[in-house]
Amino acid sequence: MDLLQYKQVLSARRKALTGHLVEVEHDLDAPQPSDWEDRASERQGDEVLERLGLKELEELRQIDAALARLREGSYGFCQICGDGINPERLSTLPATPFCSSCAQ
Repeated sequence: MDLLQYKQVLSARRKALTGHLVEVEHDLDAPQPSDWEDRASERQGDEVLERLGLKELEELRQIDAALARLREGSYGFCQICGDGINPERLSTLPATPFCSSCAQ
């Protein structure tokens, strides 16, 4: 993939995450049921949504950092050792800031 394709992949994932986070926020803001058992079940679902939302926020931060590296010209280079990141790794993990050696 070339840099434009990485940017497109990252931007598409960012858009999907942003849209899903809006849905999660909407679901979490929904009124609670009046029945106690239903409310307990709803709370369990809310806890799952909250954890999912936090993971998605972290992924969003990683994508934003990768897009910043694309703009500044350092995308595709390990942020620790400076070596180029294997294109196969970037295809699998386009937001990764590390080569496979430094990621371990």
